[in-house]
Amino acid sequence: MKLMRYGAKGSEKPALLDQQGKVRDLSGVLGDITADALSPQGLERLRGIDAQSLPLVDNPGRIAPPWSGVGKFICVGLNYADHAAESGMPVPAEPVLFMKVESCIVGPNDAVVLPQGSKKGDWEVELGVVIGSKARYVSEADALGHVAGYCVINDVSEREFQLERGGTWDKGKCCDTFGPIGPWLVTTDEVPDPQNLDMWLDVNGKRFQTGNTRTMIFGVAQLVSYISRFMTLMPGDVITTGTPPGVGMGIKPAPVFLKPGDVMRLGIAGLGEQQQTVHAWNPELIDA
Repeated sequence: MKLMRYGAKGSEKPALLDQQGKVRDLSGVLGDITADALSPQGLERLRGIDAQSLPLVDNPGRIAPPWSGVGKFICVGLNYADHAAESGMPVPAEPVLFMKVESCIVGPNDAVVLPQGSKKGDWEVELGVVIGSKARYVSEADALGHVAGYCVINDVSEREFQLERGGTWDKGKCCDTFGPIGPWLVTTDEVPDPQNLDMWLDVNGKRFQTGNTRTMIFGVAQLVSYISRFMTLMPGDVITTGTPPGVGMGIKPAPVFLKPGDVMRLGIAGLGEQQQTVHAWNPELIDA
């Protein structure tokens, strides 16, 4: 299934994308796509619904993040060797973990608003892994059984805040609008191999990132197992798994950073596409 939500902020409705690529409204049978809906029992209930019996949404308008109630937004850094190289950092012996915060999450096509004082905004196309059942000290062999599905994430970053302001990376990762997610949550039955997904990102029509999840240093099963040793993963949590090379700070001979008016377009095979326009600081765009 391809699960999604649509509508203005605060008024989102649940939906799914049928086999013809049409949006079908789920609000008659489901109040929202929450952590409970992503549990094995919740997904089994949704699979039992005849999509053709659901109301057709001809014009869904704004596409929202595909589920509500994200608990933890866990990030994996430097998970592609060639991205580590372009960042001037060693290939990690163990996964590098940091966090984004729930308040940075926006829909896949919502505005990206640069924070006050931003000089080095950057992009990162990443595979998101959505947890469907509690995972604590799980083995790699069992890890994928705790996954509800996958999604596209743009791990938008402010590199000066991240790398030049001291402390952890979180300062440059958690700004408002720095977590576009969607357009869909694609359940695991439609993604037989999360380690063979093409991914790409363009800025202003120019291709900067081209990659495939098979070149991850630590694969999805490894990451779910590893992270579950340090924190209990709960339904609705999301792990964003790192980015391939081609980020702005790695461009030679001179880095390229985001500026107001830039348009980012990105996607992952089978998981859909996003597009965001970059804006200067404007709280009205964030709160709209």
